[in-house]
Amino acid sequence: MSTKIRFGTAGNPESFYEKGGKSSLEMPKWLSDMGLSAYEYQCGRGVKISSESAKALRKEAKKHGVSLSVHSPYYINISSDDDAKIESSMNYIMQSARAAANMGAKRIVLHMGSAGKMTRRAAMEISKRTVLRALSEMDNEGLGDISLCPETMGKINRMGTLDEVLELCRLDERLIPTIDFGHLNSRGLGNLVTVEDFREVTARIKKVLGGYRAKNFHTHFSKIEFTSAGEKRHLTFAATEYGPEFGPFAKVLVEDGLTPVIICESAGTQAEDAAEMKRIYEEALKNADNGDKRTES
Repeated sequence: MSTKIRFGTAGNPESFYEKGGKSSLEMPKWLSDMGLSAYEYQCGRGVKISSESAKALRKEAKKHGVSLSVHSPYYINISSDDDAKIESSMNYIMQSARAAANMGAKRIVLHMGSAGKMTRRAAMEISKRTVLRALSEMDNEGLGDISLCPETMGKINRMGTLDEVLELCRLDERLIPTIDFGHLNSRGLGNLVTVEDFREVTARIKKVLGGYRAKNFHTHFSKIEFTSAGEKRHLTFAATEYGPEFGPFAKVLVEDGLTPVIICESAGTQAEDAAEMKRIYEEALKNADNGDKRTES
């Protein structure tokens, strides 16, 4: 179980390569040297890591105190009414689970896909059947200790609203929501601004799921440009026109004692921006402690 917030990156940032980095096996030490403690290995374009490399990554992550998660292939569609697409999606999920097991990762981020010409309700029912089947097959292979983490999505026509993700996660305790605040902000056309805007999201998680998952959910955070259709492209924290800003969320984390894993998905600067999130969080924590001391005195 999580006992603290972990900040880390989705994949390898540009600065890793600029400073001579070559292999993902070097990332745990590199992140640890930056004060970061989480790494989301990217399998978005297919699960290509060998079992040997995955086990080597596991060793490095353990050595440097870095927790691992896996982002499964982008082309998974657990909501499709095409049986062939469901079978392919099941295969990709199982490939991701095997890779996660080899590297010691306990969370697999999962996209729900598209409803196509179906109603969202019909697609939701297919999603439920598919994810329960995936958990069953994972159990059969001895992979039942790994969680699937359906992600909130940024394009309005995609499955993956906050309520859809939470409804899916109600099916089993091993389903942990991936709350992508950049995606939610894009989908809501810039609706995440204040502390209370963020607290509405976390309060909803608590109401629907409660318990461990309400405190230790998985998080993606980045600034994202959006249009009327939702997400357009990921930005860096240097961007000023689009949000969301991390500061208000940091206050929610501190005030409500939440300890999620926070993965930065900035465009190329994910390590630097993850370190900035950690700094903002620690400052909010310090301010809260000072406030408590003043109250006590």
